[in-house]
Amino acid sequence: MAIRRPNGFFSWVAALSALFAGGMWSFGAAAQDAVSYGEDVFPILELRCLECHVPGAEGYEKSGLDLRTYESLMKGTKHGPVVTPGRAFESNLIAVIDQRTDPELWMPHNRKRMSKCERLLLRFWVNQGAKDN
Repeated sequence: MAIRRPNGFFSWVAALSALFAGGMWSFGAAAQDAVSYGEDVFPILELRCLECHVPGAEGYEKSGLDLRTYESLMKGTKHGPVVTPGRAFESNLIAVIDQRTDPELWMPHNRKRMSKCERLLLRFWVNQGAKDN
């Protein structure tokens, strides 16, 4: 007598159950971990934004947004704040990187869009209170 292996839907459910039971997947783990401004957020801003958002550069001259320090980020633009701590969806920083604004405002401007991971990390940081940690 041959042993039948489960197939289809039930084998998929069994495999997922094994992963969950084994602790290999932990949904929400990234959302629960504290995102650090210094270790996580600033390196993204430095790599993707600082070329334009420093005094004397085009992004700064147009908006007044200086991204060299936490304090200058939180100060925002000449039009107001770009980060609303605890409210990523309402934060202009997240709106421009998620491309939920006029295309002329999308950031990084005229460059490759930030990765999903970079955008998600910034969103987590804002939702966690946008702390200088």
